[in-house]
Amino acid sequence: MPEQPSNQPLILHITERSLWDAARERGAYEMSTRGRTLQEEGFIHCSTREQLPRVAAFLYGSYDGPDELVVLVIDPARLASPLKYEAPEPGAEEFPHVYGPVPVDAVVDVEVWA
Repeated sequence: MPEQPSNQPLILHITERSLWDAARERGAYEMSTRGRTLQEEGFIHCSTREQLPRVAAFLYGSYDGPDELVVLVIDPARLASPLKYEAPEPGAEEFPHVYGPVPVDAVVDVEVWA
């Protein structure tokens, strides 16, 4: 059963199960997007619930890896780092970006992506 989130809209991040399992051991999640770390990118790419299907198709549409994909459901109120909604280019759709590690306790649910 997921924890009760704050009144802020939840944000989502799709990843591979093994990356999430490793983050749980370290206490924080630090992958930005598929194949790129927070340190390489400068922030962690996230999405809203409505954006998730498009993001998943773009990043993992042809995914045939050994891990199952999971969606981290993140409560922004539990983040220690700034959260900004930004567009990849002027006039484009804005996506949530977390400018630092995501603490494991900020993840209020983990959903299997099918």
